[in-house]
Amino acid sequence: MRQIPLAIGLEAPRSFDNFVPGANAAAVEHLRTLPTQPTPVYLWGPSGVGKTHLLEAAVQRLDAQGLRAGWFSPADPAPWPYEDGWSMVVIDDAGGLDAAQQHAAFATFVETTARGVPLVAAGRVPPVDLPLREDLRTRLGWGHVFAIQPLGEAEVRATLRRVADQRGIFLSDDVMDYLLTRFARDLKHLVAQLDRLDEFSLATKRQITVPLLKQMLAEGGSA
Repeated sequence: MRQIPLAIGLEAPRSFDNFVPGANAAAVEHLRTLPTQPTPVYLWGPSGVGKTHLLEAAVQRLDAQGLRAGWFSPADPAPWPYEDGWSMVVIDDAGGLDAAQQHAAFATFVETTARGVPLVAAGRVPPVDLPLREDLRTRLGWGHVFAIQPLGEAEVRATLRRVADQRGIFLSDDVMDYLLTRFARDLKHLVAQLDRLDEFSLATKRQITVPLLKQMLAEGGSA
Protein backbone atom coordinates (compact mmCIF):
# COMPACT_ATOMS: atom_id res chain seq x y z
CA MET A 1 0.00 0.00 0.00
CA ARG A 2 1.20 3.52 -0.69
CA GLN A 3 -0.39 6.83 0.20
CA ILE A 4 1.06 9.39 -2.21
CA PRO A 5 2.51 8.28 -5.56
CA LEU A 6 5.81 10.08 -6.13
CA ALA A 7 7.43 11.16 -9.38
CA ILE A 8 10.33 8.97 -10.49
CA GLY A 9 13.49 10.36 -12.06
CA LEU A 10 12.87 13.34 -14.32
CA GLU A 11 9.17 12.69 -14.74
CA ALA A 12 7.01 15.56 -13.53
CA PRO A 13 4.42 14.66 -10.88
CA ARG A 14 1.26 13.46 -12.59
CA SER A 15 -1.46 16.03 -12.14
CA PHE A 16 -4.66 17.17 -13.80
CA ASP A 17 -2.74 20.13 -15.22
CA ASN A 18 -0.37 17.94 -17.25
CA PHE A 19 -3.00 15.43 -18.35
CA VAL A 20 -4.26 15.93 -21.90
CA PRO A 21 -7.98 15.16 -21.54
CA GLY A 22 -8.99 14.75 -25.18
CA ALA A 23 -12.38 13.04 -25.05
CA ASN A 24 -12.02 12.43 -21.30
CA ALA A 25 -12.95 15.87 -20.00
CA ALA A 26 -16.00 14.55 -18.13
CA ALA A 27 -13.90 12.02 -16.19
CA VAL A 28 -11.31 14.67 -15.33
CA GLU A 29 -13.90 17.13 -14.10
CA HIS A 30 -15.58 14.48 -11.96
CA LEU A 31 -12.31 13.39 -10.37
CA ARG A 32 -11.58 17.02 -9.53
CA THR A 33 -14.69 17.04 -7.31
CA LEU A 34 -13.41 14.28 -5.04
CA PRO A 35 -13.64 13.69 -2.12
CA THR A 36 -16.81 15.78 -1.86
CA GLN A 37 -18.77 13.04 -3.65
CA PRO A 38 -18.57 9.64 -1.89
CA THR A 39 -20.02 7.66 -4.81
CA PRO A 40 -17.45 5.13 -6.14
CA VAL A 41 -15.72 5.79 -9.46
CA TYR A 42 -14.36 3.26 -11.94
CA LEU A 43 -12.10 4.11 -14.89
CA TRP A 44 -11.51 1.60 -17.66
CA GLY A 45 -9.58 1.44 -20.90
CA PRO A 46 -6.54 -0.20 -22.51
CA SER A 47 -3.02 0.21 -21.19
CA GLY A 48 -1.46 3.57 -21.91
CA VAL A 49 -4.57 5.77 -22.05
CA GLY A 50 -3.83 7.51 -18.75
CA LYS A 51 -5.84 5.71 -16.08
CA THR A 52 -3.01 5.61 -13.56
CA HIS A 53 -2.13 9.22 -14.41
CA LEU A 54 -5.67 10.25 -13.45
CA LEU A 55 -5.57 8.24 -10.23
CA GLU A 56 -2.27 9.81 -9.23
CA ALA A 57 -3.58 13.27 -10.18
CA ALA A 58 -6.56 12.78 -7.87
CA VAL A 59 -4.25 11.76 -5.02
CA GLN A 60 -1.87 14.66 -5.68
CA ARG A 61 -4.82 17.06 -5.53
CA LEU A 62 -5.80 15.68 -2.13
CA ASP A 63 -2.22 15.97 -0.94
CA ALA A 64 -2.17 19.65 -1.93
CA GLN A 65 -5.21 20.12 0.32
CA GLY A 66 -3.49 18.43 3.26
CA LEU A 67 -5.61 15.28 2.88
CA ARG A 68 -4.52 11.64 2.69
CA ALA A 69 -5.42 8.73 0.44
CA GLY A 70 -4.78 5.00 0.48
CA TRP A 71 -3.51 3.28 -2.66
CA PHE A 72 -3.70 -0.44 -3.43
CA SER A 73 -2.89 -2.58 -6.47
CA PRO A 74 -1.99 -6.20 -7.31
CA ALA A 75 1.52 -5.35 -6.06
CA ASP A 76 0.20 -5.10 -2.49
CA PRO A 77 -0.27 -8.48 -0.76
CA ALA A 78 -3.41 -8.95 1.32
CA PRO A 79 -4.59 -8.11 3.90
CA TRP A 80 -4.95 -4.39 3.21
CA PRO A 81 -5.02 -2.38 6.45
CA TYR A 82 -7.39 0.57 6.45
CA GLU A 83 -6.11 3.75 8.08
CA ASP A 84 -8.21 6.37 9.83
CA GLY A 85 -8.01 9.79 8.20
CA TRP A 86 -8.06 8.68 4.61
CA SER A 87 -10.20 10.93 2.41
CA MET A 88 -10.10 8.57 -0.59
CA VAL A 89 -9.02 5.04 -1.45
CA VAL A 90 -7.61 4.02 -4.84
CA ILE A 91 -7.41 0.54 -6.35
CA ASP A 92 -5.34 0.44 -9.53
CA ASP A 93 -5.38 -2.47 -12.02
CA ALA A 94 -8.43 -4.00 -10.34
CA GLY A 95 -8.62 -6.82 -12.86
CA GLY A 96 -5.27 -8.18 -11.68
CA LEU A 97 -6.27 -8.86 -8.07
CA ASP A 98 -5.85 -12.41 -6.79
CA ALA A 99 -8.41 -14.14 -4.55
CA ALA A 100 -6.97 -12.80 -1.29
CA GLN A 101 -6.69 -9.29 -2.70
CA GLN A 102 -10.27 -9.44 -3.96
CA HIS A 103 -11.36 -10.27 -0.42
CA ALA A 104 -9.31 -7.33 0.86
CA ALA A 105 -10.75 -5.04 -1.85
CA PHE A 106 -14.30 -5.99 -0.91
CA ALA A 107 -13.59 -5.31 2.78
CA THR A 108 -12.09 -1.96 1.79
CA PHE A 109 -15.15 -1.16 -0.31
CA VAL A 110 -17.43 -1.88 2.66
CA GLU A 111 -15.24 0.27 4.92
CA THR A 112 -15.20 3.25 2.56
CA THR A 113 -18.97 3.03 2.09
CA ALA A 114 -19.55 3.03 5.85
CA ARG A 115 -17.27 6.04 6.30
CA GLY A 116 -18.59 8.01 3.32
CA VAL A 117 -15.15 7.95 1.67
CA PRO A 118 -14.96 7.68 -2.14
CA LEU A 119 -13.28 4.63 -3.66
CA VAL A 120 -11.74 5.13 -7.10
CA ALA A 121 -10.67 2.08 -9.09
CA ALA A 122 -9.29 1.42 -12.55
CA GLY A 123 -9.01 -1.58 -14.86
CA ARG A 124 -8.62 -2.51 -18.49
CA VAL A 125 -12.20 -3.68 -19.05
CA PRO A 126 -15.69 -2.52 -17.99
CA PRO A 127 -16.88 -3.67 -14.55
CA VAL A 128 -19.15 -6.33 -16.04
CA ASP A 129 -16.14 -8.00 -17.70
CA LEU A 130 -13.75 -7.91 -14.73
CA PRO A 131 -12.49 -11.41 -13.74
CA LEU A 132 -13.43 -10.82 -10.11
CA ARG A 133 -15.80 -12.28 -7.53
CA GLU A 134 -19.38 -11.24 -8.21
CA ASP A 135 -19.96 -9.07 -5.14
CA LEU A 136 -16.82 -7.00 -5.80
CA ARG A 137 -17.41 -6.75 -9.53
CA THR A 138 -20.96 -5.46 -9.12
CA ARG A 139 -19.92 -2.92 -6.50
CA LEU A 140 -17.21 -1.51 -8.76
CA GLY A 141 -19.95 -0.86 -11.31
CA TRP A 142 -22.36 0.77 -8.85
CA GLY A 143 -21.17 4.33 -9.20
CA HIS A 144 -19.72 6.52 -11.92
CA VAL A 145 -18.05 4.54 -14.71
CA PHE A 146 -15.87 6.31 -17.28
CA ALA A 147 -14.36 4.72 -20.39
CA ILE A 148 -11.00 6.48 -20.83
CA GLN A 149 -10.44 7.11 -24.52
CA PRO A 150 -7.03 7.17 -26.23
CA LEU A 151 -5.79 10.47 -27.60
CA GLY A 152 -5.97 11.39 -31.27
CA GLU A 153 -2.78 11.79 -33.30
CA ALA A 154 -2.56 15.56 -32.86
CA GLU A 155 -2.94 15.21 -29.10
CA VAL A 156 -0.34 12.44 -28.95
CA ARG A 157 2.11 14.62 -30.89
CA ALA A 158 1.51 17.59 -28.62
CA THR A 159 1.95 15.49 -25.48
CA LEU A 160 5.09 13.77 -26.72
CA ARG A 161 6.55 17.15 -27.71
CA ARG A 162 5.80 18.54 -24.26
CA VAL A 163 7.41 15.55 -22.54
CA ALA A 164 10.50 15.92 -24.73
CA ASP A 165 10.73 19.62 -23.89
CA GLN A 166 10.44 18.85 -20.17
CA ARG A 167 13.35 16.43 -20.48
CA GLY A 168 15.43 18.85 -22.55
CA ILE A 169 15.25 16.59 -25.61
CA PHE A 170 15.16 18.09 -29.09
CA LEU A 171 12.65 15.98 -31.01
CA SER A 172 12.59 16.72 -34.72
CA ASP A 173 9.50 16.18 -36.85
CA ASP A 174 11.27 13.30 -38.64
CA VAL A 175 11.97 11.49 -35.35
CA MET A 176 8.43 12.16 -34.17
CA ASP A 177 7.01 10.76 -37.42
CA TYR A 178 9.16 7.65 -37.16
CA LEU A 179 8.14 7.01 -33.55
CA LEU A 180 4.46 7.32 -34.39
CA THR A 181 4.84 5.11 -37.47
CA ARG A 182 6.96 2.46 -35.78
CA PHE A 183 5.06 2.17 -32.50
CA ALA A 184 1.47 2.05 -31.33
CA ARG A 185 0.19 5.43 -30.17
CA ASP A 186 0.34 4.40 -26.56
CA LEU A 187 1.77 7.34 -24.62
CA LYS A 188 3.23 5.18 -21.88
CA HIS A 189 5.16 3.13 -24.42
CA LEU A 190 6.13 6.14 -26.54
CA VAL A 191 7.52 8.01 -23.54
CA ALA A 192 9.50 4.91 -22.57
CA GLN A 193 10.99 4.80 -26.07
CA LEU A 194 11.78 8.51 -25.84
CA ASP A 195 13.67 7.95 -22.58
CA ARG A 196 15.56 5.04 -24.15
CA LEU A 197 16.47 7.22 -27.10
CA ASP A 198 17.72 10.00 -24.82
CA GLU A 199 19.93 7.55 -22.91
CA PHE A 200 21.23 6.04 -26.15
CA SER A 201 22.02 9.51 -27.48
CA LEU A 202 24.02 10.37 -24.37
CA ALA A 203 25.86 7.04 -24.42
CA THR A 204 26.84 7.39 -28.08
CA LYS A 205 27.39 11.16 -27.87
CA ARG A 206 25.27 11.68 -30.96
CA GLN A 207 22.30 13.88 -31.67
CA ILE A 208 18.84 12.33 -31.77
CA THR A 209 18.05 11.56 -35.38
CA VAL A 210 16.13 8.90 -37.29
CA PRO A 211 19.37 6.98 -38.09
CA LEU A 212 20.24 6.98 -34.37
CA LEU A 213 16.74 5.76 -33.51
CA LYS A 214 17.05 2.97 -36.09
CA GLN A 215 20.44 1.98 -34.66
CA MET A 216 19.03 1.86 -31.15
CA LEU A 217 16.19 -0.38 -32.26
CA ALA A 218 18.56 -2.61 -34.23
CA GLU A 219 20.90 -3.04 -31.27
CA GLY A 220 18.34 -3.35 -28.50
CA GLY A 221 15.12 -4.47 -30.17
CA SER A 222 11.88 -2.49 -30.30
CA ALA A 223 10.42 -3.77 -27.01
